[in-house]
Amino acid sequence: MSKAVGKDEVLFAIRKNGVQSAALEKLNRELTDEEIQIAKKGLQFGLLTDIDTVYKTIFTEMI
Repeated sequence: MSKAVGKDEVLFAIRKNGVQSAALEKLNRELTDEEIQIAKKGLQFGLLTDIDTVYKTIFTEMI
């Protein structure tokens, strides 16, 4: 039995503490506030640049 997904439900999220954890793992330190803003811009660009390919892949897998 499937449950309907609400229109405003978050399907994917990247939290600041997740970025900080990745920075600790890769850089051995936490990011500054300025670096967090740079990371945020990079994430937005990377995730939104080719969203059509992502959707196409998802929908192809469903079919």
